[in-house]
Amino acid sequence: MKRSTAGVLLALLWPMACLAHEVRPSYLELREMLPGEYAVLWKTPMRGDARLALDPEFSGEVAAVSPAVTRVSAGAAVQTWHLRAPALRGQTLRIGGLEGTMADALVQVRFADGTVWTQRLTPQRPAATIPVRDSAFTVASVYVALGVEHILTGVDHLLFVLALLIVARGRWQLLATVTAFTVAHSITLALATLGFVDVPQRLVEAVIALSIAFVAVEIVRSRQGRAGLTARAPWVVAFAFGLLHGFGFAGALSEVGLPEGQIPLALLFFNVGVELGQLAFIAAVLAFAASARSLAARLPRWADLVPPYAVGTLAMFWMFERVAAF
Repeated sequence: MKRSTAGVLLALLWPMACLAHEVRPSYLELREMLPGEYAVLWKTPMRGDARLALDPEFSGEVAAVSPAVTRVSAGAAVQTWHLRAPALRGQTLRIGGLEGTMADALVQVRFADGTVWTQRLTPQRPAATIPVRDSAFTVASVYVALGVEHILTGVDHLLFVLALLIVARGRWQLLATVTAFTVAHSITLALATLGFVDVPQRLVEAVIALSIAFVAVEIVRSRQGRAGLTARAPWVVAFAFGLLHGFGFAGALSEVGLPEGQIPLALLFFNVGVELGQLAFIAAVLAFAASARSLAARLPRWADLVPPYAVGTLAMFWMFERVAAF
Protein backbone atom coordinates (compact mmCIF):
# COMPACT_ATOMS: atom_id res chain seq x y z
CA MET A 1 0.00 0.00 0.00
CA LYS A 2 1.32 3.46 -0.86
CA ARG A 3 2.57 4.87 2.42
CA SER A 4 1.22 8.42 2.12
CA THR A 5 -2.15 7.01 1.04
CA ALA A 6 -2.48 5.68 4.57
CA GLY A 7 -2.39 9.26 5.81
CA VAL A 8 -5.48 10.12 3.77
CA LEU A 9 -7.28 7.03 5.12
CA LEU A 10 -6.23 7.88 8.66
CA ALA A 11 -7.77 11.32 8.28
CA LEU A 12 -11.07 9.62 7.53
CA LEU A 13 -10.77 7.28 10.52
CA TRP A 14 -9.66 9.96 13.00
CA PRO A 15 -13.12 11.40 13.83
CA MET A 16 -14.17 7.91 14.95
CA ALA A 17 -11.00 7.17 16.88
CA CYS A 18 -12.14 8.29 20.31
CA LEU A 19 -15.14 5.97 20.06
CA ALA A 20 -13.06 2.81 20.52
CA HIS A 21 -15.21 0.26 22.38
CA GLU A 22 -17.86 2.82 23.37
CA VAL A 23 -20.75 1.06 21.60
CA ARG A 24 -21.57 -1.56 24.22
CA PRO A 25 -24.59 -3.85 23.96
CA SER A 26 -27.18 -4.43 26.64
CA TYR A 27 -27.80 -8.00 27.76
CA LEU A 28 -31.05 -9.60 28.92
CA GLU A 29 -31.13 -13.17 30.24
CA LEU A 30 -34.23 -15.04 31.40
CA ARG A 31 -33.65 -18.44 32.96
CA GLU A 32 -36.66 -20.64 33.72
CA MET A 33 -36.18 -21.90 37.29
CA LEU A 34 -39.69 -23.35 37.82
CA PRO A 35 -42.49 -23.85 35.28
CA GLY A 36 -43.49 -20.35 34.22
CA GLU A 37 -41.10 -18.61 36.64
CA TYR A 38 -37.88 -16.96 35.44
CA ALA A 39 -34.78 -15.47 37.00
CA VAL A 40 -33.97 -12.25 35.13
CA LEU A 41 -30.58 -10.61 34.63
CA TRP A 42 -30.67 -7.24 32.85
CA LYS A 43 -27.37 -5.46 32.13
CA THR A 44 -27.32 -1.99 30.58
CA PRO A 45 -24.35 0.30 29.85
CA MET A 46 -23.86 3.37 32.04
CA ARG A 47 -23.06 6.93 31.12
CA GLY A 48 -21.39 8.41 34.14
CA ASP A 49 -23.54 7.51 37.13
CA ALA A 50 -26.73 6.86 35.15
CA ARG A 51 -27.70 3.77 33.17
CA LEU A 52 -29.26 3.92 29.73
CA ALA A 53 -33.04 4.25 29.99
CA LEU A 54 -33.83 0.83 28.54
CA ASP A 55 -36.39 -1.65 29.84
CA PRO A 56 -37.68 -5.04 28.60
CA GLU A 57 -41.37 -5.07 27.69
CA PHE A 58 -43.55 -8.13 26.99
CA SER A 59 -46.72 -8.36 24.93
CA GLY A 60 -48.41 -10.95 27.16
CA GLU A 61 -49.03 -11.73 30.81
CA VAL A 62 -45.85 -11.13 32.82
CA ALA A 63 -45.61 -10.16 36.51
CA ALA A 64 -42.61 -9.44 38.72
CA VAL A 65 -42.57 -11.65 41.84
CA SER A 66 -39.56 -9.99 43.49
CA PRO A 67 -38.15 -6.46 43.55
CA ALA A 68 -35.23 -5.63 41.25
CA VAL A 69 -31.80 -5.51 42.87
CA THR A 70 -29.28 -3.24 41.16
CA ARG A 71 -25.49 -3.28 41.32
CA VAL A 72 -22.78 -1.59 39.25
CA SER A 73 -20.15 -3.72 37.55
CA ALA A 74 -17.52 -2.66 34.97
CA GLY A 75 -19.38 0.39 33.72
CA ALA A 76 -22.78 -1.31 33.54
CA ALA A 77 -25.86 -1.46 35.73
CA VAL A 78 -26.79 -5.07 36.49
CA GLN A 79 -30.35 -5.70 37.69
CA THR A 80 -31.72 -9.03 38.89
CA TRP A 81 -35.26 -10.08 39.79
CA HIS A 82 -37.79 -12.89 39.27
CA LEU A 83 -40.89 -12.79 37.12
CA ARG A 84 -43.82 -15.09 36.40
CA ALA A 85 -44.88 -15.68 32.80
CA PRO A 86 -47.19 -18.71 32.35
CA ALA A 87 -46.91 -18.49 28.54
CA LEU A 88 -43.67 -16.78 27.54
CA ARG A 89 -43.30 -18.63 24.23
CA GLY A 90 -45.06 -16.75 21.46
CA GLN A 91 -44.87 -13.38 23.23
CA THR A 92 -43.21 -10.37 21.61
CA LEU A 93 -40.29 -8.99 23.58
CA ARG A 94 -39.40 -5.34 23.09
CA ILE A 95 -36.56 -3.30 24.57
CA GLY A 96 -38.21 0.02 25.33
CA GLY A 97 -36.03 3.00 24.49
CA LEU A 98 -33.60 1.04 22.31
CA GLU A 99 -34.63 2.90 19.17
CA GLY A 100 -33.23 6.12 20.66
CA THR A 101 -29.70 4.71 21.20
CA MET A 102 -26.72 3.55 19.13
CA ALA A 103 -26.42 0.28 21.06
CA ASP A 104 -27.81 -3.20 20.47
CA ALA A 105 -29.31 -5.63 22.97
CA LEU A 106 -28.57 -9.35 23.13
CA VAL A 107 -31.42 -11.46 24.53
CA GLN A 108 -31.20 -15.06 25.76
CA VAL A 109 -34.15 -17.02 27.14
CA ARG A 110 -33.18 -20.38 28.67
CA PHE A 111 -36.12 -22.69 29.18
CA ALA A 112 -36.29 -25.53 31.70
CA ASP A 113 -36.41 -28.14 28.93
CA GLY A 114 -32.92 -27.10 27.80
CA THR A 115 -33.92 -25.07 24.75
CA VAL A 116 -32.45 -21.59 24.34
CA TRP A 117 -33.70 -18.61 22.35
CA THR A 118 -31.05 -16.06 21.38
CA GLN A 119 -31.78 -12.83 19.55
CA ARG A 120 -30.00 -9.57 18.77
CA LEU A 121 -32.23 -6.51 18.92
CA THR A 122 -31.17 -3.24 17.35
CA PRO A 123 -32.40 0.39 17.33
CA GLN A 124 -33.91 -0.36 13.90
CA ARG A 125 -35.50 -3.63 15.14
CA PRO A 126 -36.09 -3.33 18.89
CA ALA A 127 -38.63 -6.18 19.15
CA ALA A 128 -38.87 -9.88 18.28
CA THR A 129 -41.27 -12.76 18.91
CA ILE A 130 -40.07 -15.61 21.14
CA PRO A 131 -40.53 -18.79 19.07
CA VAL A 132 -41.30 -22.28 20.26
CA ARG A 133 -37.70 -23.38 19.67
CA ASP A 134 -34.53 -21.54 18.64
CA SER A 135 -32.40 -22.84 15.77
CA ALA A 136 -28.66 -23.20 15.27
CA PHE A 137 -28.98 -20.86 12.28
CA THR A 138 -30.38 -18.10 14.52
CA VAL A 139 -27.51 -18.44 17.00
CA ALA A 140 -24.95 -18.43 14.17
CA SER A 141 -26.43 -15.34 12.53
CA VAL A 142 -26.64 -13.43 15.83
CA TYR A 143 -23.02 -14.08 16.78
CA VAL A 144 -21.66 -13.42 13.26
CA ALA A 145 -23.33 -10.00 13.43
CA LEU A 146 -21.88 -9.38 16.91
CA GLY A 147 -18.37 -10.28 15.68
CA VAL A 148 -18.60 -7.99 12.66
CA GLU A 149 -19.96 -5.17 14.81
CA HIS A 150 -17.23 -5.54 17.40
CA ILE A 151 -14.30 -5.37 14.99
CA LEU A 152 -15.78 -2.51 12.96
CA THR A 153 -16.50 -0.42 16.07
CA GLY A 154 -13.19 -1.34 17.76
CA VAL A 155 -11.10 1.47 16.31
CA ASP A 156 -8.01 0.38 18.25
CA HIS A 157 -8.10 -3.04 16.57
CA LEU A 158 -8.61 -1.38 13.18
CA LEU A 159 -5.66 0.97 13.72
CA PHE A 160 -3.44 -1.99 14.58
CA VAL A 161 -4.51 -3.74 11.37
CA LEU A 162 -3.91 -0.50 9.44
CA ALA A 163 -0.41 -0.26 10.90
CA LEU A 164 0.29 -3.83 9.80
CA LEU A 165 -0.91 -2.98 6.29
CA ILE A 166 1.50 -0.04 6.17
CA VAL A 167 4.41 -2.26 7.20
CA ALA A 168 3.67 -5.27 4.98
CA ARG A 169 5.36 -5.19 1.55
CA GLY A 170 3.93 -7.24 -1.28
CA ARG A 171 0.94 -9.53 -1.42
CA TRP A 172 2.62 -12.57 0.11
CA GLN A 173 3.98 -10.68 3.09
CA LEU A 174 0.55 -9.08 3.53
CA LEU A 175 -1.14 -12.49 3.38
CA ALA A 176 1.29 -13.98 5.91
CA THR A 177 0.84 -11.01 8.26
CA VAL A 178 -2.96 -11.03 8.18
CA THR A 179 -3.04 -14.84 8.56
CA ALA A 180 -0.70 -14.73 11.57
CA PHE A 181 -2.85 -12.08 13.26
CA THR A 182 -6.03 -14.10 12.57
CA VAL A 183 -4.61 -17.38 13.88
CA ALA A 184 -3.20 -15.75 17.01
CA HIS A 185 -6.30 -13.88 18.13
CA SER A 186 -8.48 -16.90 17.34
CA ILE A 187 -6.39 -19.00 19.76
CA THR A 188 -6.61 -16.62 22.71
CA LEU A 189 -10.25 -15.75 21.99
CA ALA A 190 -11.14 -19.43 22.38
CA LEU A 191 -8.90 -20.02 25.41
CA ALA A 192 -10.19 -16.98 27.30
CA THR A 193 -13.86 -17.49 26.39
CA LEU A 194 -13.81 -21.14 27.44
CA GLY A 195 -12.18 -20.24 30.75
CA PHE A 196 -8.73 -21.79 30.26
CA VAL A 197 -6.96 -18.42 30.59
CA ASP A 198 -8.00 -15.39 32.63
CA VAL A 199 -6.30 -12.03 32.04
CA PRO A 200 -7.46 -8.73 33.62
CA GLN A 201 -9.39 -6.91 30.90
CA ARG A 202 -8.23 -3.40 31.81
CA LEU A 203 -4.61 -4.53 31.57
CA VAL A 204 -5.33 -6.13 28.20
CA GLU A 205 -6.88 -2.93 26.82
CA ALA A 206 -3.92 -0.85 27.99
CA VAL A 207 -1.36 -3.20 26.44
CA ILE A 208 -3.37 -3.35 23.19
CA ALA A 209 -2.91 0.42 22.95
CA LEU A 210 0.81 -0.05 23.66
CA SER A 211 1.03 -2.64 20.86
CA ILE A 212 -0.31 -0.08 18.39
CA ALA A 213 2.25 2.49 19.56
CA PHE A 214 5.04 -0.10 19.20
CA VAL A 215 4.18 -0.79 15.55
CA ALA A 216 3.92 2.97 14.89
CA VAL A 217 7.47 3.45 16.26
CA GLU A 218 8.69 0.59 14.09
CA ILE A 219 7.20 2.30 11.03
CA VAL A 220 9.04 5.54 11.84
CA ARG A 221 12.31 3.62 12.32
CA SER A 222 11.92 1.95 8.94
CA ARG A 223 11.30 5.36 7.32
CA GLN A 224 14.64 6.44 8.78
CA GLY A 225 16.44 3.43 7.30
CA ARG A 226 16.62 1.46 10.56
CA ALA A 227 14.29 -1.41 9.77
CA GLY A 228 13.42 -3.46 12.85
CA LEU A 229 11.74 -6.82 13.35
CA THR A 230 8.34 -5.47 12.34
CA ALA A 231 9.60 -4.36 8.93
CA ARG A 232 11.66 -7.53 8.35
CA ALA A 233 9.09 -10.07 9.59
CA PRO A 234 5.73 -8.37 10.25
CA TRP A 235 3.98 -11.73 10.59
CA VAL A 236 5.99 -12.44 13.76
CA VAL A 237 4.84 -9.20 15.39
CA ALA A 238 1.30 -9.74 14.08
CA PHE A 239 1.16 -13.17 15.72
CA ALA A 240 2.65 -12.01 19.04
CA PHE A 241 0.31 -9.05 19.43
CA GLY A 242 -2.57 -10.98 17.86
CA LEU A 243 -2.55 -13.19 20.96
CA LEU A 244 -3.11 -10.06 23.01
CA HIS A 245 -5.90 -8.73 20.78
CA GLY A 246 -7.68 -12.08 21.13
CA PHE A 247 -8.05 -11.41 24.86
CA GLY A 248 -9.63 -8.07 23.93
CA PHE A 249 -12.16 -9.82 21.68
CA ALA A 250 -12.89 -12.28 24.49
CA GLY A 251 -13.61 -9.41 26.86
CA ALA A 252 -16.20 -8.04 24.45
CA LEU A 253 -17.79 -11.47 24.06
CA SER A 254 -17.93 -11.96 27.83
CA GLU A 255 -20.05 -8.79 28.10
CA VAL A 256 -22.90 -10.46 26.20
CA GLY A 257 -22.25 -14.08 27.16
CA LEU A 258 -22.71 -17.36 25.31
CA PRO A 259 -25.84 -19.52 25.13
CA GLU A 260 -25.59 -22.69 27.21
CA GLY A 261 -25.59 -25.81 25.08
CA GLN A 262 -24.47 -23.84 22.02
CA ILE A 263 -21.21 -22.33 23.27
CA PRO A 264 -18.91 -23.84 20.58
CA LEU A 265 -21.29 -22.73 17.83
CA ALA A 266 -21.62 -19.18 19.18
CA LEU A 267 -17.86 -18.86 19.75
CA LEU A 268 -17.08 -20.13 16.25
CA PHE A 269 -19.44 -17.73 14.53
CA PHE A 270 -18.42 -14.74 16.66
CA ASN A 271 -14.88 -15.39 15.46
CA VAL A 272 -16.16 -15.77 11.88
CA GLY A 273 -17.85 -12.39 12.25
CA VAL A 274 -14.61 -10.82 13.50
CA GLU A 275 -12.76 -12.22 10.48
CA LEU A 276 -15.41 -11.04 8.03
CA GLY A 277 -15.29 -7.54 9.49
CA GLN A 278 -11.50 -7.54 9.42
CA LEU A 279 -11.40 -8.70 5.79
CA ALA A 280 -13.96 -6.04 4.84
CA PHE A 281 -11.77 -3.36 6.46
CA ILE A 282 -8.64 -4.64 4.70
CA ALA A 283 -10.44 -4.72 1.36
CA ALA A 284 -11.68 -1.15 1.90
CA VAL A 285 -8.16 0.03 2.78
CA LEU A 286 -6.60 -1.59 -0.29
CA ALA A 287 -9.35 -0.26 -2.56
CA PHE A 288 -8.95 3.23 -1.13
CA ALA A 289 -5.17 3.04 -1.52
CA ALA A 290 -5.52 2.06 -5.16
CA SER A 291 -7.94 4.89 -5.90
CA ALA A 292 -5.89 7.53 -4.03
CA ARG A 293 -2.51 6.87 -5.63
CA SER A 294 -2.66 9.99 -7.79
CA LEU A 295 -3.41 12.14 -4.72
CA ALA A 296 -0.68 10.47 -2.69
CA ALA A 297 1.89 11.16 -5.43
CA ARG A 298 1.34 14.92 -5.00
CA LEU A 299 1.89 14.90 -1.23
CA PRO A 300 5.25 16.08 0.17
CA ARG A 301 7.80 13.50 1.33
CA TRP A 302 7.27 14.31 5.00
CA ALA A 303 3.64 13.15 4.63
CA ASP A 304 4.94 9.57 4.92
CA LEU A 305 5.54 10.22 8.63
CA VAL A 306 2.04 11.52 9.33
CA PRO A 307 0.32 8.10 9.61
CA PRO A 308 2.75 6.50 12.12
CA TYR A 309 2.97 9.65 14.26
CA ALA A 310 -0.82 10.05 14.28
CA VAL A 311 -1.39 6.37 15.10
CA GLY A 312 1.31 6.40 17.79
CA THR A 313 -0.01 9.58 19.42
CA LEU A 314 -3.55 8.27 19.60
CA ALA A 315 -2.36 4.89 20.90
CA MET A 316 -0.38 6.51 23.72
CA PHE A 317 -3.40 8.65 24.63
CA TRP A 318 -5.48 5.48 24.89
CA MET A 319 -2.80 3.77 26.95
CA PHE A 320 -2.56 6.60 29.53
CA GLU A 321 -6.37 6.87 29.64
CA ARG A 322 -6.74 3.14 30.27
CA VAL A 323 -3.95 2.98 32.84
CA ALA A 324 -5.53 5.89 34.69
CA ALA A 325 -8.76 3.85 34.90
CA PHE A 326 -7.05 1.02 36.88
